[in-house]
Amino acid sequence: MGWDLYREQTFTQQKALGVIPQDAQLTPRPASLPAWDSLTADEQALYARMMEVCAAFTEQTDHEIGRVIDAIEEIGELDNTMIIYIAGDNGSSAEGGIEGLLNEVTYFNGLDESEVISDLSTEQREAVMDGLGGEMYYNHFPSAWAWAMDTPFQWTKQIASHFGGTRNGMAISWPARIKDEENGTTRYQFSHIIDIFPTILEAVGIPAPVQVNGVDQKPIEGTSLVYTFDDAAAPTRHTTQYFEMLGNQGIYDDGWMASAMRGEPWLDQNDDSIDVLHMNWELYNINEDFSQANDLAADNQEKLDEMIKLFYAEASKYNVFPLDDSKTERFDESNRPTITEGRTTFTYPDHFRTRETSAPDMKGKSHTITANVVFNTGDEGVLLTVGGRFGGFGLFIKDEQLVYHYNFAGIERYEIKSTSPLPTGNVTFKAEYITESEEPEAPATVTLYANDTEIGQGRVDKSLPVKFSQDETFDVGFDTGTPVTETYFDEMPFDFNGTLNNVTVDLPEDESNSQTPEITVRNQELRNFITQEVIRQLNIKLSK
Repeated sequence: MGWDLYREQTFTQQKALGVIPQDAQLTPRPASLPAWDSLTADEQALYARMMEVCAAFTEQTDHEIGRVIDAIEEIGELDNTMIIYIAGDNGSSAEGGIEGLLNEVTYFNGLDESEVISDLSTEQREAVMDGLGGEMYYNHFPSAWAWAMDTPFQWTKQIASHFGGTRNGMAISWPARIKDEENGTTRYQFSHIIDIFPTILEAVGIPAPVQVNGVDQKPIEGTSLVYTFDDAAAPTRHTTQYFEMLGNQGIYDDGWMASAMRGEPWLDQNDDSIDVLHMNWELYNINEDFSQANDLAADNQEKLDEMIKLFYAEASKYNVFPLDDSKTERFDESNRPTITEGRTTFTYPDHFRTRETSAPDMKGKSHTITANVVFNTGDEGVLLTVGGRFGGFGLFIKDEQLVYHYNFAGIERYEIKSTSPLPTGNVTFKAEYITESEEPEAPATVTLYANDTEIGQGRVDKSLPVKFSQDETFDVGFDTGTPVTETYFDEMPFDFNGTLNNVTVDLPEDESNSQTPEITVRNQELRNFITQEVIRQLNIKLSK
């Protein structure tokens, strides 16, 4: 039916079920998202399949949770078990962009995959549709589906300023304690994920810990929801809550919500002209406008100013500043503390495996990989890989050739093979990666050696700038995840069957992780930000 009709039907069902108020309004589709009827038949077919894959995943998840609940019932403990079911951890994900993704690693690296999708032939598109959700794809539905999944709200995940980016359905079951439960009574009290921990503590009668393993604990910032168990109409106790993500800012207070949106997540977000300290704020009366459909800012400037100052006060109190509206840069885990910091030489044994983030950071950096082996004709297998099918590189021996394969997020691949016979006995195989610049996606020359004799050379025209994968590993002597190239898929984990003594990775001194790069933050003045106005507003709030 497409996202427009789906959203209308969902809205009708939500009211029939009582999960949204009867006076809630359905917010319109953003102008930047296409109408379903404007799409071609081929686009509709592909995008529908992308959503079907997500629906199948959701159905499977629900089924497995049901098995857990059935098991609790079988042992006679269901009535005396509190089950808290939260459908999601934010708004529905819009990372798929306007056209969806076949490989989400492109998103994490700030790459545009749209040309890959648009260039598919009819036969290729049919093959893709049959394979989505399987092992060959890391797919994601288009952003308009994310908007539809957030009915009746505006916007999606990442937009923390609005409920479309933050609000999720929650069900709490505890038959022995919540007496109106079998009627499915809806609670509308404002709550936040930080309320779950104190809810559990109060429900089971355990005081909040003052210390854990000798470490003093911060005060619990949430509000227990147990007060709602006996009174569906009890006044809300969680009265104030700030929100912030990627520069998007929001503040809820006593039924009012002020919202400032940095930008739409499916559009280019790299507009340096946007000042996250002086954004356009909207104002909503949530008690009368559940879905944030009516912006009251123009007629309530005094209230809006009060809410904005309250945001600064709450954000200062909870260490939100300095505001950082960067996006792709955040995925670069070299910006985070790492055990490899300050080192330039790393030697690993055979069958070593670790996370990409615990391994030397070789992205866009000149480096050398040296494998010390005892090699006999016919030996083959992986010497070192990082990442896998959806992005990464590998150095391996296959068909009596030393091979370096670079997988540029499945968009392009570069393979350099030895052109001379490989020597036998004690051999040092080496791949030297020399980048041509420090720019993102910079090309590089890769030279292969055996016992310091050049045996092959080629280019990597584009390199992944941010990360090779989300969940694959750095492997020595085998490939434990998905293959970097399908040429050895049938032989996975493609364990090197010669003798691999060790593999060493060398980074030049000037390109080591000696200093952790800083995320670019345009509002550096906020590092010491708490103005007298914020202090006054905080005191006003505390006195209330």
